[in-house]
Order: sequence, then C-alpha cells, then structure tokens
Amino acid sequence: MEPASQRLTDLRNGLLRIHKTLLDSEQASYERDVQRIATRSELLGLVLNDPWFAYLHELSELVVLIDETLESKDGVSTEEASRLIVQARDLLTPAEQGMGFRKHYFEALQRDPDVVIGHGEMMRVLSSLV
Repeated sequence: MEPASQRLTDLRNGLLRIHKTLLDSEQASYERDVQRIATRSELLGLVLNDPWFAYLHELSELVVLIDETLESKDGVSTEEASRLIVQARDLLTPAEQGMGFRKHYFEALQRDPDVVIGHGEMMRVLSSLV
C-alpha cells in the first residue's frame, strides 16, 4: 500500500474507533436521560434521525469521504491525505464555546472517561500521521 493510502487507512480506522466510543457514550446518556434503547435497529433509527445523535453525522461524513478517497481509481495523493488529516485534526479539537460536533465532543469528554481515553488514542494516531 502506498504511503498516502496507508496514512488515510490509519486515520479512517482511528476515526471509526472514536466514533464507536462516542456512539456508545451517547447511547448510555440517551438511555439514562430519555429511555432505554431496546434493539440495534432502534439505535440505528435514532442515530439516523434523532437530534440527540445528529452531531455524530459530521464524523461519519468524514469517514465516508476518506473511504471514497481511498477507493478512487486515481489513487491517493499526498496532498489529499494531508488535507483530510488536517480536517480530522480540526474536527477533533473540542470547543466548549464551539458549535456542532466540536461542542458536543467537548461535552462528551467532560462526562465520559472512555471518550477521554479514545481521544488520547486518536491524538496518538494523528501525531503518527504527520
């Protein structure tokens, strides 16, 4: 695998891990504050349609963009890989006063130690991609 593709694959895998951690955290919060989620199908419906989970779409969309870039028949340029890595780094910068994903990410980091651990792991992935 060429270096740019490997960098994006590593980024993608790290983003999927933090996405899963955030999804688990949001599910636990939802079940604590709203109601129990009985099935995976119900969870999927909530993730797709409920405002509680909507902020995760931005992270999901970035993973899809990386997948599309990796699947390109033209290959992955160093510039494309670097641009997507910068985009991920920006998205994963929590912001207490921010909006959208960055604000919700900040809040998740404040309430869930698993998210803190996942964030640390993701920062190690990002630092290895420089």
